Amino acid sequence: MHTNKAKVVGPRDGKAGFLGSIGVRFMIDGTEAGERFSLVEHPLGPRALAAPLHRHHREDEYSFVLQGRMGALLGDEVLEAGPGDLVFKPRNQWHTFWNAGEEPCRILEIISPAGFERFFSELVDLGGVSSADPQVLAELCARYELARISHNDDFCVGDRSIVGQMSVLWATVRSGQSVGLRTGRPTVAAAVPSGRWPLSTLSM
Repeated sequence: MHTNKAKVVGPRDGKAGFLGSIGVRFMIDGTEAGERFSLVEHPLGPRALAAPLHRHHREDEYSFVLQGRMGALLGDEVLEAGPGDLVFKPRNQWHTFWNAGEEPCRILEIISPAGFERFFSELVDLGGVSSADPQVLAELCARYELARISHNDDFCVGDRSIVGQMSVLWATVRSGQSVGLRTGRPTVAAAVPSGRWPLSTLSM
């Protein structure tokens, strides 16, 4: 049985890059963990939106907050997490996340099974989402089975529960305001980001 070498990843180790609105630092690749999982770090600037609403068909994600406050829309629920909190983002669930504060935010992202870290690597090589050719970006997403929703996309019947959330989220991204988002509980005020993700790429 092949055994990979143990290693220590220091705070400045690993390839780092920019995805278009947030950063990424590669810490453990799937090849080092038998493709069972991979680990990256995402630094997010104040109020930065990580990505438009999307869902993964292959992998689950686990976000462990190291610094700052992370907001997230998971299906039809809005939540906020702080240092020491772990947020589970299961495959096949529409979601997005952002820095919910005015200070930098850092999260460790566990991807299981591994593979999607290579999407990040390819996107970095393309210069980030705002620099990538739209057709090349669409093909990249298709290869990694990443589904995307923009603010003006049509929704399938099964996705109607998030239509209202999407309208509020995109309006908030445009305006930079904090608004009430409805969860399964009474409406709550969520610290949603200003438009740090280029509006021309919201259909990512």
